[in-house]
Amino acid sequence: MAKEMYRSKLSVRDTEKAIKFVKDTFQSNLVKCFGLERVSAPLFVPSGTGINDDLSGVERPVIFDVPRFGGSVEVVQSLAKWKRVALKRYGYRDGEGLYTDMNAIRRDDILDAQHSVYVDQWDWEMVISKGHRTANFLKMIVSRIVGAVVDTLEETKRRFPKITLTLSRDVTFVTAQEALDRYPTLSAHERERALCKQYGTVFLMGIGGALSDGKPHDGRAPDYDDWALNGDILFYDAVIDDSLELSSMGVRVDADSLKKQLEIAGATDRLKYEYHKQVLAGELPLSIGGGIGQSRLCMLLLEKAHIGEVQVGIWPDEMRAECEKNGIKLL
Repeated sequence: MAKEMYRSKLSVRDTEKAIKFVKDTFQSNLVKCFGLERVSAPLFVPSGTGINDDLSGVERPVIFDVPRFGGSVEVVQSLAKWKRVALKRYGYRDGEGLYTDMNAIRRDDILDAQHSVYVDQWDWEMVISKGHRTANFLKMIVSRIVGAVVDTLEETKRRFPKITLTLSRDVTFVTAQEALDRYPTLSAHERERALCKQYGTVFLMGIGGALSDGKPHDGRAPDYDDWALNGDILFYDAVIDDSLELSSMGVRVDADSLKKQLEIAGATDRLKYEYHKQVLAGELPLSIGGGIGQSRLCMLLLEKAHIGEVQVGIWPDEMRAECEKNGIKLL
């Protein structure tokens, strides 16, 4: 959380105006980068289909029954798998892609300055060829997204001159193993903070597989990202003096990487699901995609100390009291 005596640069009403401006502007810039088309997205999907994202594998989705449906459904945690199926169903071709507004509930997330139970992000997905399943292609896509973020910041500063933030367009690409080698005594999050404090804008690559210490940098489900071709876009956030993850993204699994990662994760039972069968059979397009946090982006660009300043959430009483003491006005 921000230091004591924090004061927001924008009033609550101006903040609300700025939230809309940031979201509208970034969405437009993202479309310009890739020519993505907006599609409608589900808030919930049928249980037992394997289509919901189980994130690191331990988070519990919110499940409820729908009597007239004849079964239960679960609120999405992200749309990582759903988007790839949509690319096929809607007839997207190589180089074409979609984006959507994703609203999710992650009941097991911690509650702090960067995390809430409610998650809002732009989920995007694009069809690629086999030849684009490379680290260089991934880096190019990351650089374009970072460019869209910085363009949005510059437009926001012109509209709201009280914002003085600067962000680097130059992305430092570091693998999770390189980060561990550089900072062997630090925790995973401490490594991210150290990298961001040094470089400003970082893409941390290769998340999900075990590193030389026998542990993954962070949890990743084994059935959507290829662990060798994924990563997180991170920025240094001076207001909270910490790294801020804006996006988790990557090249999606093909048949070989899906089988390998499910075996490593001890999750080969998922091969019974239709989604996984389609990946193995090569029936789904090869793709790259990810999620870009909407509230996280607003928090960063509007120089806020807490995500609750840019979204309405639920917070423990002691957190609300601490925020009030430090001048942080939660919505």
